Amino acid sequence: MAITEHELEQAEQRMTVLREAGHAVSARYDRRRSRVVVALSTGVELAFPTRLAEGLAVASPESLAEIEISPVGLGLHWPRLDADLYVPALLQGGFGSKGWMARQFGSEGGRSRAQIRHGVIFRLPSLTVEPQAGGIPLSRPRPRSRPGPGRGRGSRPARTSAPGPPPGRG
Repeated sequence: MAITEHELEQAEQRMTVLREAGHAVSARYDRRRSRVVVALSTGVELAFPTRLAEGLAVASPESLAEIEISPVGLGLHWPRLDADLYVPALLQGGFGSKGWMARQFGSEGGRSRAQIRHGVIFRLPSLTVEPQAGGIPLSRPRPRSRPGPGRGRGSRPARTSAPGPPPGRG
């Protein structure tokens, strides 16, 4: 299957956008803290514990110290471990393949095993901007009240009086 010129141009445009968000300019293993430290082109330094990353958790310090950066700066490679990490994914909290992340952190597709089993999806509240005369403060939406004991979904409130006909009917 041959790649067309148009497909190549689109791929190069996507790579340019990804590089603008930050690409690796240097990477090293900090033995004292057991972390990989990646310096990005934006001036941001990203550090993460090796125990969180696919293929790095049980590696020796010598193997972890040898890190190669891909020519465009979007990939990290450990030749002794045959392990690779994608810099844009690291910036989004992805420390390995989707399947590996699901096995390690007990989720699949961003949902926990319990949520998958019960068909429940939870979403974090988004930030809202409320204009104000001296600046723009950020605030979170008010949290929903949770039901108290015995007041869960599908249950009735506890009775406070003896059963009988409603008042006014008798």
